[in-house]
Amino acid sequence: MAEMTDVFFVDGMRTPFGRAGEKGMYWNTRADDLVVKAIIGLMERNGDVPKDRIDDVAIAATSQTGDQGLTLGRTAAILAGLPMTVPGLAIERMCAGAMTSVTTMGASIGVGMYDLALAGGVEHMGRHPIGGNVDPNPRFVAEKLVDPGALNMGVTAERIHDRFPHLTKERADRFGAASQHKVQAAYEAGKIQPDLVSVAVKDAEGAWGLATEDEGRRPETTVEGLATLKTPFRPHGRVTAGTSSPLTDGATISLLAGAGAVKEFGLAPKMRMVSFAFAGVEPEIMGIGPIPSTEKALKKAGLTIDDIGLFELNEAFAIQVISLLDHFGIADDDPRVNPWGGAIALGHPLAASGVRLMIQLAAQFAERPDVRYGLTAMCVGLGQGGSVIWENPFFDGKKKRK
Repeated sequence: MAEMTDVFFVDGMRTPFGRAGEKGMYWNTRADDLVVKAIIGLMERNGDVPKDRIDDVAIAATSQTGDQGLTLGRTAAILAGLPMTVPGLAIERMCAGAMTSVTTMGASIGVGMYDLALAGGVEHMGRHPIGGNVDPNPRFVAEKLVDPGALNMGVTAERIHDRFPHLTKERADRFGAASQHKVQAAYEAGKIQPDLVSVAVKDAEGAWGLATEDEGRRPETTVEGLATLKTPFRPHGRVTAGTSSPLTDGATISLLAGAGAVKEFGLAPKMRMVSFAFAGVEPEIMGIGPIPSTEKALKKAGLTIDDIGLFELNEAFAIQVISLLDHFGIADDDPRVNPWGGAIALGHPLAASGVRLMIQLAAQFAERPDVRYGLTAMCVGLGQGGSVIWENPFFDGKKKRK
């Protein structure tokens, strides 16, 4: 008889993230090969887990077409050498694809239907630009269900500035520069590299190389420099390339397990899932989505925002993160928030990013036994937010820091 169980994030890995487009390192690499490489790396690092015991593989992609359009979970499982008995599926929730892969597989484990699952996402934004192969229903505009600008993420970010004038461009510029500097510091300290899977890549001349680091980092960024950048989404606007996540290619994968599997295979989980929630908001200001989803997740967990000791918030745009922090009364530069930087520097390969947040939070938990709970949260195109609250298995109850 199946029984309810705790859900654990055992491990997670990802490819280095590359700049999208012809000049990016993955221009000649298939999207499905990126996620296959991540799965192989994760399974090799967790060799005590029998491949035939994986109950399901959920892989997300926003643009489900071409080389990321053939039931990705199943095709990637086969290509990664998992037994033919392992099933798989594809998931699509735009930016929160990988996050939804995790919550869907986690829920299946939680109710006792699965013991072990793989969950992740991939996005090759160079091959598949967001919205590049879609046909939105004309009713959205004709019946004024959604403003046409809602399909342009940068326009939605400008509208958060409109709605909250005290969230200034200067604050966003400071946040954007800080993200670059924090990522560089984390790289120099060797924090990020252990969870990266190297990928063989071929350049335009046919020469082979190895992708080992995130490509889009700009550690030389200054607040003064950001102040001079153009505002591409609106004349005299406030959102710039320096306060936006760059277009990015990359893949992520995680291994989830129930309590029985953890015991059976002697696994050492990095996090325990406490609660999760998704919420909808007006598509025109999709960036505020994580506010209601976080409130829902906190309520389900019986926690308050003060219980969260670490935040991994997806930096689709600086203003989007700042709006959440402002709502909860958290300073823009609070050390609990994205301590190793975020998507403004690392990149945001849409459907892959949710697990990138989890990978970083898990690594920080191991260093921070004083922190009991952490939050991974992100905004989602078309007006949604997603939040997952995690518990630190290394929490020792000592000197919890604010």
